[in-house]
Amino acid sequence: MSERVLRERPGQCERALREAYDTALLDLDGVVYAGGSAIEHAVASLGTARDAGMHLAYVTNNASRTPDAVADQLTGFGLPTAPTDVITSAQAVARLIAGQVPEGARVLAIGGEGLRVALRERGLVPVESADDGPAAVVQGFDPKLNWERLAEAAYAVQRGVPWFASNTDLTIPKERGIAPGNGALVEVVRTATGGGRPQVAGKPETPMHRETVLRTGAKRPLVVGDRLDTDIEGAYNGGVDSLLVLTGVTTAAELLAAPPQHRPTYVDADLRGVLGPQPEVSGDADSGFRCGGWTASVRDDVLALDGEGAALDGLRALCGAAWTSAGDGSCGADAGKALARLGL
Repeated sequence: MSERVLRERPGQCERALREAYDTALLDLDGVVYAGGSAIEHAVASLGTARDAGMHLAYVTNNASRTPDAVADQLTGFGLPTAPTDVITSAQAVARLIAGQVPEGARVLAIGGEGLRVALRERGLVPVESADDGPAAVVQGFDPKLNWERLAEAAYAVQRGVPWFASNTDLTIPKERGIAPGNGALVEVVRTATGGGRPQVAGKPETPMHRETVLRTGAKRPLVVGDRLDTDIEGAYNGGVDSLLVLTGVTTAAELLAAPPQHRPTYVDADLRGVLGPQPEVSGDADSGFRCGGWTASVRDDVLALDGEGAALDGLRALCGAAWTSAGDGSCGADAGKALARLGL
């Protein structure tokens, strides 16, 4: 495991990541699949990593489905998966609630079946109404959630019932584009009730990391995700290494502007990055940052890129220049021309 450090460039790994880490803690939406379709290269890459001895665990902030349902979907893609290999934010928030209410307490569950199953696993009783005497109210993502369910949450919160949320992701990637996530639904209740905040269990909060470690027993985990503010920040909060893949919501420009808690250890295009080593980013602010055939620097508040080679190496070099220039903040240098040159 790594400690929280001020990362100024992507890391190097001379061995294949599948060999350097014992467990891949994989996000699902935007990493393994988008909507109902597997992302290109995901199934083959993960199958190869698993055959080489890497344990695959799927860690999702989506609380709507049960681990059984997620495992069935992954198995259908050609990735044989047991329900015990799936860790959800519903499980994390259920454990969080169980630590604060009496055993057998009623919980107003505003979410899908995955949330209700997780609550029952902790000995809690899901109920449907704010009038059912709940000891807590919890929100988890459900694509079929309607106004009546959100209103029940608002009524309970207004009455002072402790409020929890599986996660607060504002968006979720789907096949047709980016859709509202559970965080957007939490904001509806927050607005209706006067601006309070729920206790949150999912990524990037520590209850989710704790749940994942408890269920997987990982010793040398690698978090693999597509979101800076959940997957990568969650790895940072947990003190473990991370790999950002560019198959989901994060753009190259957002990566270059990332503050320290959002800077991944490694960057790659997709899950093929798990199968190989990660190149060195060398140099410094004076001589420029080099990766592959590229050299990147900040000149007059503009990110400049010289050389040629693989686009990902150019992006890694740009990360070195941008993150070093930003220090413990966010880089504001113009990256437009450099990224256009890389086709990113």
